[in-house]
Amino acid sequence: MKAGHSLDLAAGAEAASPAAPPVGQNEHIWLWRLASIGLLFLLWEIAGRIPINPAFPAFSETFLALVGMIGDGSIFTAYASTLQPLLLGLAVSAAAGVSLGVAMGLSRWAEWVFAPVFIVLQAAPMAALVPLLTFIYGIGLTSKTLAVIMLALPVIALNGYKAVANASPSLIAMCRSFQGTRRQQILKIIIPDASPVIFAGLRLGVAAGFIGVVLAELLITPTGIGDLITYHRSVANYAEMYASVVSIILLAALTLAGLELFETRVLRPEKGGAHAGA
Repeated sequence: MKAGHSLDLAAGAEAASPAAPPVGQNEHIWLWRLASIGLLFLLWEIAGRIPINPAFPAFSETFLALVGMIGDGSIFTAYASTLQPLLLGLAVSAAAGVSLGVAMGLSRWAEWVFAPVFIVLQAAPMAALVPLLTFIYGIGLTSKTLAVIMLALPVIALNGYKAVANASPSLIAMCRSFQGTRRQQILKIIIPDASPVIFAGLRLGVAAGFIGVVLAELLITPTGIGDLITYHRSVANYAEMYASVVSIILLAALTLAGLELFETRVLRPEKGGAHAGA
C-alpha cells in the first residue's frame, strides 16, 4: 500500500467525528439565548422608564426610533458608507491574517519577524492610534480601511499562528510514521486540525473590524453610522442615537451568527448533525 494512501486512511480514522450533541440541545441553547436577550430588553425598558438618566431612553422608544430611521432610509444611507471600509478591511485582514498566521506557525523565521509586530498591535491603544492615520492618509476611504485592518488583522493572524503551532503532535507523529511528506503533513494534518481555531480567529477578527470602522467614523471623520451617532447626540435625539448604536451591534451579531452557522453547516457539518437530524 502506498504511503500517501495509507496516510489518508489513518488520518480519516484518527479524525473521526466527535459524539454528536443530544437531540434538541441546539434548540434549548437558542431558547436560552432568546430568553437572555428578552431579559436584557426588559431591564432596559425598566431603566429607561425610571429613568436612571434623562439621556437614557427606554427600549420601546429606541425601537420606534430605529423603525423610523429604517422607514425614512437614513439608516441605509449610513450603512452604504460604513460597509465600504468594513468589507475592504475585513477582506484584506482575512486573507493576510490567515496566510501570515499559518506561515508563523510553520516557520520559525516568519514567527520571529511577524509575531512581535502583531502582539504589539493587539496590545496598542487603537483609539489613540486611529486619529494618527488622518495625518498620513487624510480622512478618506484609505484611512478608515486601515483602521479596520489594524484591529482585525492581529487577532486573525495570532489565532492562526497559535492554532498551527499547537497542532496535535500525535497526528503529526502518525503522519511521519506513515512516511508522509511535509506537504502532506501541512495539508492533511496540520491545517485540518487547526481549522476550528483559525475560523474562531476569523470571527473574532470580524468583531474587531466592526469596532475599527465605528472608531474610524467617530474619530477620523463623521460619516456613515458614526455620523448618525454624532449628529443625534449633538441635537439630543437620544432615542435615535441609541438606535444607531443598536443597529451596528445587531449587524455585528447577525454577521457572527452567520459565520458560525456557515462553519457548522459547511466546514464542520459534524457539529450540526444532531440539529439537522432533529
